[in-house]
Amino acid sequence: MKIHEFEVERWMNDFEETCRYNLAETCVRSLTTGELLDLSGRRDEILAELAATPLTYGPIPGSPRLRALVAGLYAAQGPDNVLITHGAIGANALVHTALVEPGDHIVAVVPTYQQHYSLPDSYGARVDRLALREEDGWLPDLAALDRLVTPDTRLIALNNPNNPTGALIDEAGLIRITEIARRAGAWVLCDEVYRGVDQHGDGFTASIADLYERGISTGSMSKPFSLAGLRLGWIVAPTGLLADVATHRDYTTISVGRVDDLLACVALENKAAILARSHRITRTNLTVLDTWVAGRDDIRCVRPASGTTALLRYDSPIGSYEFCTRLLERTGVLFTPGAAFGIEHTVRIGFADDTETLRTGLRLVGAFLDHLARP
Repeated sequence: MKIHEFEVERWMNDFEETCRYNLAETCVRSLTTGELLDLSGRRDEILAELAATPLTYGPIPGSPRLRALVAGLYAAQGPDNVLITHGAIGANALVHTALVEPGDHIVAVVPTYQQHYSLPDSYGARVDRLALREEDGWLPDLAALDRLVTPDTRLIALNNPNNPTGALIDEAGLIRITEIARRAGAWVLCDEVYRGVDQHGDGFTASIADLYERGISTGSMSKPFSLAGLRLGWIVAPTGLLADVATHRDYTTISVGRVDDLLACVALENKAAILARSHRITRTNLTVLDTWVAGRDDIRCVRPASGTTALLRYDSPIGSYEFCTRLLERTGVLFTPGAAFGIEHTVRIGFADDTETLRTGLRLVGAFLDHLARP
């Protein structure tokens, strides 16, 4: 099997540990273990529970406690509809492996996380890409999606909120997507890893798993829950599909780590406190980014409705890989090149880390743009 290099991950692997100002980070500022224990209000009890945890294999699909807590993030799901995985990246890979065969027709809404088109392509599927457009607010043209989906379409893959743009398909839009999929009998895989940090309300948009009998939601503890280091995600789907996924999973993983499972339980049992923190960070920091963008005539951005990332379009003739490389060398600021998502002359910014890092980084980016503009 041949597969394309994962451009975003390769870029992050090369630079995120050595940059000075990481504005490519996509997680809400990570919690320390101590901060998680403090948020729980049960530090001593949890430490005792950790001390008593045997470091052997845990339940293969995830602990009953954790699967019930994940199910509680959805409107109409039970623990049997949840399979715990090694991150959302593991969840997505397992879904594609279980569903996609050579010759299948897949529709992927792009830009998106590269798994959702490179994996099915590597399996020999026919992949059509529905490109989001800036002039549409980075929301999908559902009439165009309807035209792409045919009676032999196996899977529609998208992510909501969108990575890298932060665009958010509302419940009415998701329902229209289910109607298009139902006509073809297609599955819909919605990567919902950023779900929970909408800019308004409680932060949660409807999930595809709650709206469609063939809807599959993937998520993780990484983004809104600030615990990427747990490497813990999930698939929420009909039980029959999860049985097929589990067959493939047996060849690649056993259980997730028992300590990871336990700490994820602690976090979800205290989700109100963690998400309040995440909302405070994302909403404060997006206002900082808004102010900076409004003060520049060489940057434009469709304001994200959710998530932790935005796509900035810059006025300069140089390509985004060169732009990001020169920016990093000159200032220590790390962005992700938009070309990694197939959208040149843009960069992805992650705005949900430390607020002062964001302010300092944006000031340095402004000076860099001023330097580029000089004759």
